Amino acid sequence: MVNTAIVGCNGKMGCFVAQAVQSREDCNVLFGVDAFGESNYNFDVFKTFDEATETPDVIIDFSNPAALDGMLSYAVDNKVPCVICTTGFSKDQIAKIEDAAKTIPVFYSGNMSLGINLLIELSKEAAKILGNQFDIEIVEKHHNLKLDAPSGTALMIADGISEQLDEDPQYVYDRHSYRRKRSKNEIGIHSVRGGTIVGEHEVIFAGHDEVVTISHQAQSKEVFAVGAVNAAVFLKDQKAGMYNMGNLLSQKMN
Repeated sequence: MVNTAIVGCNGKMGCFVAQAVQSREDCNVLFGVDAFGESNYNFDVFKTFDEATETPDVIIDFSNPAALDGMLSYAVDNKVPCVICTTGFSKDQIAKIEDAAKTIPVFYSGNMSLGINLLIELSKEAAKILGNQFDIEIVEKHHNLKLDAPSGTALMIADGISEQLDEDPQYVYDRHSYRRKRSKNEIGIHSVRGGTIVGEHEVIFAGHDEVVTISHQAQSKEVFAVGAVNAAVFLKDQKAGMYNMGNLLSQKMN
């Protein structure tokens, strides 16, 4: 049994994580931590870790960058692994996460969907074979309330592909501002915002007379919660260090 603590349990994603944990027989929510305090859960919710009376096996964080310091301090002091799903950290905060990973296992990913991380791995494999002869374009679609563009996931995909190419590519986000032929070392990244689209990502490898497309659609935010819980179960017995979805996928493939 993996006893978890959920940071940000009163938020939308925190609720999904609580549901995902409670739907499994190998997991349990020991307590939640949320700045807004108590909620209608069947487990205790504390405003800070200082109020916690039991120690979880793993912390799952789907909250806010402001909660990072308190969580990492508690985790390091109590040797508790952390699954960090929150985004928007500063460079200094990322450095703190990496420093904590010297002491405890830390699972950190910009996207917790198993499917999207499989897409990244497949795109990397495609880039090894097709990259030098095919033009590469990435299209991402999200709901009309999303503030950032391109999505962090689109950049994760582009970075993964870039690792496989002989030359460092140039990311191109907007072509309307100039008139010139596409260069071979470009990766085009395009953003669509509309309606209630949860998240769609498409990677296009366009060659001479043929096109290869790899795509993923997230139809509910629950997929990210499920991925976070899978990560928590995976992380419980790992040694100190930084882990991501690539490590989890490797385990599932073996």
